[in-house]
Amino acid sequence: MTLTPARRAPSPGRLALAATALVCATALVASCSGPPHGADGDQAGVKLSATTPPAQGDIDSFTWAVYAEPPTLDYLQAFDYPQNTVLANVCESLMRWTPQLTLAPGLAEKASNPDPTTWVYDLRAGVHFHDGSVMTADDVVYSFGRQTNPDNASAWAQVFQNVDSVAATGPLQVTVKLKRPDSQFPQYMATAAGVVAAKAGVEAAGKDYGTAGSLDCTGPFKLGAWSKGQSVELERFDDYWGTKAKAKKAVFRFLTDPSARTNAMLSGEVDGGYLIPTESYDRLRKSGTGTLYFGEGLSTVNLNVTNLKGVLGDVRVRKALSLALDRSGFTRTGLAGAGTVTGSLTTRAAWAGAPEDVRKSAFENLTPTAQDLDRAKALVKEAGATGKTVTVATSTIGQDVSLLATAVQAAGAKIGLDVQLRTIAPNAFTSLFTDPKAREGLDLFPETYYDSITDPLDLLANFKTGAYQNFGGYSDPAYDTLVDRATAEYDPAKRAAIEAELQRTASQQLLWLPVAEWPTALFLNRRITGAPTTIAYMYYPWAADVGAAR
Repeated sequence: MTLTPARRAPSPGRLALAATALVCATALVASCSGPPHGADGDQAGVKLSATTPPAQGDIDSFTWAVYAEPPTLDYLQAFDYPQNTVLANVCESLMRWTPQLTLAPGLAEKASNPDPTTWVYDLRAGVHFHDGSVMTADDVVYSFGRQTNPDNASAWAQVFQNVDSVAATGPLQVTVKLKRPDSQFPQYMATAAGVVAAKAGVEAAGKDYGTAGSLDCTGPFKLGAWSKGQSVELERFDDYWGTKAKAKKAVFRFLTDPSARTNAMLSGEVDGGYLIPTESYDRLRKSGTGTLYFGEGLSTVNLNVTNLKGVLGDVRVRKALSLALDRSGFTRTGLAGAGTVTGSLTTRAAWAGAPEDVRKSAFENLTPTAQDLDRAKALVKEAGATGKTVTVATSTIGQDVSLLATAVQAAGAKIGLDVQLRTIAPNAFTSLFTDPKAREGLDLFPETYYDSITDPLDLLANFKTGAYQNFGGYSDPAYDTLVDRATAEYDPAKRAAIEAELQRTASQQLLWLPVAEWPTALFLNRRITGAPTTIAYMYYPWAADVGAAR
């Protein structure tokens, strides 16, 4: 996901806050990052598992289901589930998001923050790329240079917008100078924004990088055979600097049809998968072929407003549609009862590090979740929108998408709006995030938003003017100022107080329509175990932990 962006001399207070940030990065203090799920818990009637049982031994291979083929595995475009599910096992970042959703050292064994606008990363020695060469600071500088090159149109470019320079200050040391303090930058170094690839390998691949040949990264697996439209294979990298993968090979099958994915799991054709079709929860639970797990997802299901120049440009219409939406019915059917109705765009777990009073204020007086059709009809009439058309994207990816689109259509019909559905193929759905042309003619599309860091600003910064996911083009100087203030604030408690103000504005303006919180779903058959249950699989090399169940 994305992020955002004066300069002034550091005060003693600023330096003290920078020291706090350093503690977060190196000592992994729980209050600095990570939701409070160190043990199993419950959410909306499903049991949240902190993890799965550890593997008991090595295996030759396992097969994994993904709902779509990645359009590329170039880390610059690792912005959606299919890409990151695979890439997290091949390419690594300076820092690492752990299965507990805390920040840990990655390719950098140490991160230090000597002043509010400087981050120094000391790299691990002897780390090999998949081509056999050894990682140096020059590879980091080159990898980050690709992120900041506007010609590359990186999905992560906003992470670097406060970066003034990236320099090798030693063979194994990189120093990042910021234009202004940025509390988010060090957190994003655990995502695909912080990936390090071999300069020589990327340059040799040229325009084919990410779609053919090697990715020349450092992860526990290297890219193997890619059968377009069918599968991609990862092979264990035996010169890996960390704990070796338990499987010699991981095979990712592209199964766009939800029924086909479920049947493949039930038959043993594939051994497991994330993003399980909600309509299959019950079948998989009762099958006896494996275990369906739920874990912390930091995920909200919402309706992304993509056009503020059309009918939905009037906040009264957005409020009307929200008031007419049957969230409880959708959560019961579309999420198979595994979600929690919410009027918040951010999850409660994302606020775990905030003081109690701030957490409370962040969730007060947000978007109403109960239906009020009379009020909704009145708002549509008041806005002069009766009979006007709203176009919503739908897809056969899974019933969570298709039933939410249908629920919007039903809500619109009850209040005088003409809601039209446009079907998007599963393989093309990810283009809604990256290609403005794919969003042309759309007013809304269902989105399950996962936080890429354990900070509410990850989502709330999307509504800053020009932000990557600000698809509707919302612009408010006051909101932008709050985003800038939150970004510059290293103290987690003070930052959370500003983020609570942002949350209230996003709610009042209904910049996206919040629907439900949704945990991560994971299925493992009886042959394998070890995969994490949390959304950390987006950036953590989870496949290396998968091995024999007994």
